[in-house]
Amino acid sequence: MGEQTIGMLLRDLRSRAGRSQAQQAEVLSLQAGQVVTRHEVSRWEREVRLLTPFWQKHYAASLNVPAEQLRRAVAATKAQRRQREDPVRRRQFISVMAGLALPAAEGLPSRVGQADVDRLARHTARLRRMDNFMGGGDTYGVYAQEAQRTARLLSESGHSDTVGRALRSLLAEQTQLAGWAAFDAGDHTTARNHYRDSYRAAEEAGDDVLAGNALAFTAYQQTVTSSRGADVAEASWEKARRAATPRVAALLLERSAWAHAVAGDARAADRGLAQAREALQRHDDRPEPDWVFWVDDRELDIMAGRCWTELHRPLRAVPVLHDVLNRYDDTHARHKALYLTWLASSYLQAHEVEQAAATLGRAFDLAAGVASVRPSARIMAEARRLEPHRRVPEVTEVLDRIDQGVVADSSHAR
Repeated sequence: MGEQTIGMLLRDLRSRAGRSQAQQAEVLSLQAGQVVTRHEVSRWEREVRLLTPFWQKHYAASLNVPAEQLRRAVAATKAQRRQREDPVRRRQFISVMAGLALPAAEGLPSRVGQADVDRLARHTARLRRMDNFMGGGDTYGVYAQEAQRTARLLSESGHSDTVGRALRSLLAEQTQLAGWAAFDAGDHTTARNHYRDSYRAAEEAGDDVLAGNALAFTAYQQTVTSSRGADVAEASWEKARRAATPRVAALLLERSAWAHAVAGDARAADRGLAQAREALQRHDDRPEPDWVFWVDDRELDIMAGRCWTELHRPLRAVPVLHDVLNRYDDTHARHKALYLTWLASSYLQAHEVEQAAATLGRAFDLAAGVASVRPSARIMAEARRLEPHRRVPEVTEVLDRIDQGVVADSSHAR
């Protein structure tokens, strides 16, 4: 991306100051009030360790430079490491996925029992966790293959009526997963087809909860493709509400809140968020389906912040998004990059231009190498909103960095 990494920057700044590593350690020790050795300075300069925010502040003061300069260099170092590591991780991931996926050519059993369905459900649950770390461009093929195999089991293997319904529910679940991956990869036609097939399979299974979730996925996609979806989101909740467990209810209600926020209906969005929070706190002895394992208070906080951003309520959105994203692990790079774009948007709405630029820069760094179109689309949209403020130095730096990154990605794609 052209940004100087932290080790190179620290060496350059120390050299300009005319200090040895031992002298820099002495100055830094006085500045921070903690003993720092020459070896520690060496490790920072060799990027064996990266400066934490505490040390960024004191290092910057010791060299009379802005702490933001060191923070950007640390971010550039992390981004460069991801760019080196992501292709290796992706190959490892695909290899693992290939090992987990059931071979398409594997002979189907002549008859399927409930134990077989349970085994396949556990297998699907393991595959679902991959979505935490990889984009739909990497996962779609495996998810679609799993759904195809279950469809073959339904049509080609013998089973009881009870097992047939369980297989159809599993198929509905798997096609939702495939649809989500297609959506994440930007293939909206394929995603819509999967959601339609999922709804049909859930209806045939008599599974109102999964049918409702298929509609929720459809509504969520519509908020992206046409800024609509509120009616379908409401229908998803009506379909599932009688059988919904607390986490399922929370998920469907927050998706409904989001659709209303995109439509500009603040009252309906706030009502949905409040109902989602109440549902999540409800006691229920029934086991939750695996496909809502990730729904918790943090997820509701993020959705609330996103809704308030869409509704142009930055004073409500910024505190909640800032707090929850500070506790969000960078290993979930796609999700964190995506959510940071809403925080950047809220900062801009609040006329905190420099903070918006810094936050968008963090999102850009995290999104490097992620096989998902959603973070990049949001980053480009927010970059366009920042364009009128290009004369602000922090904005210029981030927009130039994004422009360089887009050019680099385009050149690599060719």
